[in-house]
Amino acid sequence: MAVTEKDVLGALKTVKDPELNLNLVVLGLVYGVEVDGAHVDARISLTSPMCPVAEEIVRMAEAAVLGVDGVDSAKVQLTFDPPWTPDRISPLIRSSLGL
Repeated sequence: MAVTEKDVLGALKTVKDPELNLNLVVLGLVYGVEVDGAHVDARISLTSPMCPVAEEIVRMAEAAVLGVDGVDSAKVQLTFDPPWTPDRISPLIRSSLGL
């Protein structure tokens, strides 16, 4: 069965931002996912460009994507263009966070 963007997003939901303890997808930190056969390219951001665990989050995201059945290789790229803002969080989650 072919890998889908939904499969990859499901895997990325297992990776949490340590500061807010919410996953990358809910926080709107996934900027793009491209599936090409058994290879996945993903672009993610962080809540802050000064995040001290940025490399660890990228590694965790890459490991999560590689754990998807059918994925043989993956590359997760960190981007800050455009910069992340809380507006990328769904309104329901934002209100529960008091944002």
